[in-house]
Amino acid sequence: MVESKAIDLTDDGGVLKEIKTPGVGDTTPSAGCKVKVHYTGTLLDGTVFDSSKTRGEPFEFDLGKGQVIKAWDRGIATMKKDEVAVFTCKPEYAYGKQGSPPTIPPDSTLVFEVEMISWEAEDISPTHDGGIRREILEEGASFSTPKDGANVEITLKGECEGKVFQEGTFSFVLGEGSEYDIPENLEKALEKFKYKEKSRLFVQPQHLWSGKGNDKLGVPSNKPATYTITMNNFEKIKDTWQLNSDEKLEQGKLLKERGTTYFKQDKFELACRNYKKAIPYLDFDGGFEGEQETERKKTLTACHLNAAMCLLKLKQAKPAKDQCDKAIELEPNNEKAFFRRGNAYLDLNEPELAEKDFQKVLQIDPNNKAAVQKLTQTKQKLREQKIKEKQVYANMFDKFAKHDTEVTSK
Repeated sequence: MVESKAIDLTDDGGVLKEIKTPGVGDTTPSAGCKVKVHYTGTLLDGTVFDSSKTRGEPFEFDLGKGQVIKAWDRGIATMKKDEVAVFTCKPEYAYGKQGSPPTIPPDSTLVFEVEMISWEAEDISPTHDGGIRREILEEGASFSTPKDGANVEITLKGECEGKVFQEGTFSFVLGEGSEYDIPENLEKALEKFKYKEKSRLFVQPQHLWSGKGNDKLGVPSNKPATYTITMNNFEKIKDTWQLNSDEKLEQGKLLKERGTTYFKQDKFELACRNYKKAIPYLDFDGGFEGEQETERKKTLTACHLNAAMCLLKLKQAKPAKDQCDKAIELEPNNEKAFFRRGNAYLDLNEPELAEKDFQKVLQIDPNNKAAVQKLTQTKQKLREQKIKEKQVYANMFDKFAKHDTEVTSK
């Protein structure tokens, strides 16, 4: 056992720490980590008021989340694995003037002997499956964090099996990091980073490029990776409700144009993402008047139609059909909306509905050659479908007749 001089952790004598048994390693838990400890709490006269050792079960809590008294959040963050320390905690860092009756009198200074058993880095995975865990190396300089769609600048170092596969400073729109081979779920984790925060992320394979790995970077599909990331800067963007009508229209058109840029590059997922992100800025008519309302409706319809086209390219027929439905609600005679919905119905193997939509297109524009061609294909598909149905019924009746014959002959 090694005795040490008391360390003042709060600079006001509020939490004093004495190390009884030094820990191992150099790391300590950061905010958000789930820590596991044994402890014994006493009053200054030595009266024990609580002990996990007596219960025979370690105590677990999330560090830095206000689940325990201030002294614990402050003190346990300084402990290494296997360390045993004694914390003397003044009332303002414990239970204050009210105490915690009946075991802790009002205005009590408390003494805790704590043994650090282990800790687990904070789970910040989108699915809360423990697949992305964060260890904060340097606390952020503010409480704000970036939102999806914000411009961010990060310094990143990615490692797999002890080898660096990616390193550098990257600037991009949050949600479009695939342009720099940054996994989608890692981007979502970045939404929890504070300004100037530096953290280490432990990422399991299922969160790396949808579990497929990355051949370009040399990351296998079945191996975890470690990222060290610093959030250098990020754009603070307003919520929709904070914008006036001019700002909403401007933001909607900006996102639409960005989507079109990606579409021309055959980057359909990023294109669709931007078209969909534009919709909430335009998807209601409050505050828009005159030419502005006309422009809003026109841009919103285009976003639905363009998103539908992207989804058809991505072989996602059902959401493509849904986007067309919304465009038709806005413009009941929109030629493109019926044409694209007809294609979606074909992909969904619903030729009857597709036929109606292609016929509607020709009602709007009898000279639409693409619709004529699609209608011909649809009618052929319907004929083939009816032939198959007749064959199925014929086979079924043959089986029934055969069964009846066999029964009669017995």
